[in-house]
Amino acid sequence: MKAIPITNDIFMLHADMVTTDLFEGIWPIPEGVSLNSYLVKGDRIALVDLVRDWCDAPARFGEELAQAGVAFPDIDYLVLNHMEPDHTGWLGQFRELNPRAEILATAKAVELIRNFYGITDGVRAVKSGELLDLGGGKVLRFEETPNVHWPETMMSFETGSGVLFSCDAFGSYGKLGERVFDDEYSADEHAFFERESLRYYANIVASFSLFVKRAVQKLEALDIKVVAPSHGIVWRKDPRAIIDRYVKYAAYMDGPQEKEICVVWGSMYGNTERGLAAVLDGIDSEKVPHSIHRVPNEDASYVLADAYRSSGIVLAMPTYEYRMFPPMAYILDLFERKHVWNRKAFRLGSFGWVGGAKKEYEEKIAPLKWDCLEPAEWPGAPGDGTLSLLFERGRELARRVRKG
Repeated sequence: MKAIPITNDIFMLHADMVTTDLFEGIWPIPEGVSLNSYLVKGDRIALVDLVRDWCDAPARFGEELAQAGVAFPDIDYLVLNHMEPDHTGWLGQFRELNPRAEILATAKAVELIRNFYGITDGVRAVKSGELLDLGGGKVLRFEETPNVHWPETMMSFETGSGVLFSCDAFGSYGKLGERVFDDEYSADEHAFFERESLRYYANIVASFSLFVKRAVQKLEALDIKVVAPSHGIVWRKDPRAIIDRYVKYAAYMDGPQEKEICVVWGSMYGNTERGLAAVLDGIDSEKVPHSIHRVPNEDASYVLADAYRSSGIVLAMPTYEYRMFPPMAYILDLFERKHVWNRKAFRLGSFGWVGGAKKEYEEKIAPLKWDCLEPAEWPGAPGDGTLSLLFERGRELARRVRKG
């Protein structure tokens, strides 16, 4: 990789993480993810965000810094927009290489710097609207954006160039390689990054959608010409595209969502699967689009992404030891954590000797404010009457979704 100029004096430093490790220890990244930091060169030099020691990122980071004509001891300010360790994990080593740089972060972040890394000297809290004049026409403005997605987060804005350093906001999964700007990708490639930005949002940011809305409102006062996140594409041709995308994602929490149905299913011996087939026939008869995810075969990360964007939910599960099918219980726990609210939903499933999933299911969905069709359960294999009922339930759900 190389240092990539955004302007004559602002550079992107990035490393692609291609690994079997899970992002945040939970979410798969089969197509990788980029770690992006930024260098702003005025009469004094600021580095915006760091990396962690992951896939040899610090070594590549140092090489790119040198390509921009800077060594670690030359840096006057280290701006930490967000304290999550993928952006700060190398802070201790940085401090050893440069004990004089002033570290700038929000007041809440200052506390986390002490808690995570034991660093207290040379650390200063900044507030919304505060300016850092680097000389040479380079001025950084700080804007606190709490809970996007940690409580200490902020964004930094270079006032002359209009570059917004947004850290985890406006980010995406997916490695970048040597092409980092939005105008360097084809429509098909953008479709990939749109899917990965939705999955990233649903996995990481969805719980904080209210704060995303507030942050975007605050940013409206800025003349943003480039959005430079810490994961994913740098948006220089159409920065509004990624901001508007996040506004749309934030709206999915309360609605409206897309007029689609996310089908999540698990089956032990095929009886629930046979019932689900009738539901899908009913949905197809109304020509409402749907996605299908089998659990636990498919990772919850992908289930969550489609469920978050869809206004309809189908949950097909057998009763398991008097309770819900355990992989489905995990999915519903994530739905509660990530605020998959205000959906139209239908539950179905078979049982062996006795049912029992109903009580646990209703407890799980109580916080979600779902509009639920009457569930359908049956003992053993579904008969013709049950299959007819399930077909009609699928049709009814599809009609409600289409109506909105």
